[in-house]
Amino acid sequence: MRNSLTLLSTALLLNLFSTAYAASAIDLSVKGLITPSACSPILSGGGVIDHGKLSAGDLNQGNPTYLPKHTVQMNVSCEAQTLFGLKAIDNRTASGSSSSFGLGFVNGDKKLGWFYLYFNNPVMDGATARSIVSYDNGNTWRPEDMFEPGPLFAISTPADTSLPIAGRELAVELEIATGIYDAAGMDLSQEVPLDGSATIEVKYL
Repeated sequence: MRNSLTLLSTALLLNLFSTAYAASAIDLSVKGLITPSACSPILSGGGVIDHGKLSAGDLNQGNPTYLPKHTVQMNVSCEAQTLFGLKAIDNRTASGSSSSFGLGFVNGDKKLGWFYLYFNNPVMDGATARSIVSYDNGNTWRPEDMFEPGPLFAISTPADTSLPIAGRELAVELEIATGIYDAAGMDLSQEVPLDGSATIEVKYL
């Protein structure tokens, strides 16, 4: 078996060398686009959601505990009409999931909880709009209210959700839904912080 692997490796190596000699040059292209306008996102309340102190005795054993929902106002202001999108990054990704943001850990490696983000009542330049998402970097779009970490989100008209629209002023209510996993097995003998953190980036399309 070892001889066979050695021969195979040698054959592959020879093939790589022959391919390298066959192409003596290759091109590298560096592309991009500098936009003349910039957009700035702002969150009301400094973007801080504070649930205060929670009693360990009030947490459910065997079932999740859902905390009161909060809403912050998010505004994106651009210097001129600009085609832009938004991307959310989970800064606690190890304790999150593909669709939710993490709240850190308890007991060292047990996930403490999660929070979801939702777009509500988006308004672009004074007109009712719709939030849309792209999972293929802007090639295709579909309606979506849940602001997941990772995908690219943008704003469209309610009538045509297949393409994003340019705008100068976006106002949207950002709803935060937070939960704690079932407390069974959690060591809550000391204070445990809810340690959620997300970054919202403006992406120029």
